[in-house]
Amino acid sequence: MDIATLVQVLDSTLRLATPLLFACLAGLISERAGVFDIGLEGKMLVAAFMAAAIAFVSGNVWIGVAAAVAASVAMALLHGVASITFRGNQLISGVAINFLAAGITVVIAQNWFRQGGRTPSLSGDARMRRIDLPFAESVRDVPFLGPVYHGILSGHALLVYVAFLCVPLTWFVLFRTRFGLRLRAVGENPAAVDTAGVSVVRLRYGAVAICGVLCGLAGAYLATGLSAGFVKDMTAGRGFIALAAMIFAKWRPWHAMGAVLLFGLLEAVANRFQNMEILGLAVPVQAMQALPYILTVVILAGFVGKAIPPRAGGSPYVKEH
Repeated sequence: MDIATLVQVLDSTLRLATPLLFACLAGLISERAGVFDIGLEGKMLVAAFMAAAIAFVSGNVWIGVAAAVAASVAMALLHGVASITFRGNQLISGVAINFLAAGITVVIAQNWFRQGGRTPSLSGDARMRRIDLPFAESVRDVPFLGPVYHGILSGHALLVYVAFLCVPLTWFVLFRTRFGLRLRAVGENPAAVDTAGVSVVRLRYGAVAICGVLCGLAGAYLATGLSAGFVKDMTAGRGFIALAAMIFAKWRPWHAMGAVLLFGLLEAVANRFQNMEILGLAVPVQAMQALPYILTVVILAGFVGKAIPPRAGGSPYVKEH
């Protein structure tokens, strides 16, 4: 692999890892508060549709992003009502959101645009523009610095940089603020938090809402930054990969970033080398497309060790009288 190819693969890695990173951090915050969320996939899918549809109609990608976040937060609050207020099974609620999103996005897209359940292609201001970092062109031909700074780090959409900035921000909020301490305590021992006079319900709803915002950004980037419109089931299991990465990271933000970068790298390699031959036999394109999913699951399962979730995770809190 030459330098130019390596730079292209690493550049693609950052772009492909971005929606996963948003979703992984979303699940991490929700589960740290004791609310398991299998519905990441569904919230991303709804957000992707809303981002593409509203961006196309309005001609402004940021209006589409706002609509995506609003739709995702609405789905997240629906999960919150079912699992926090009515103390329903959190796993069933998440699965229901995934089914609802998979059906409703296609039905609305078909009735709205009449293009077989997809939105029209986005162009111009309806798509996210690439941002050139300062002095990127000036250092383009500098050895090592040029390929890294100009070829890999520069030239991405704004949400790519936002996603990676969310990693230290999430770490700081969780481990260096009072809100983060209470959030983690709610996931471990909600009764103790309640005894201290802090609302468990309010904290869990706050975590669920943050989860919705991050999933909204993930879906918006997927439809308007990584792609140029919405198609059926375009999340392609990314919500579940994000959950696997979160468990592999043991609910820690920095480790989560490493896990999603691994998947992004494997997907970038698979996309780059679709026409491969092994021992003179052509490898089917479908096998290369499935490779990142298979390898990610194998690697995460093999190296995750003993991952212990928050002790109160998945259990509705019932206040003692």
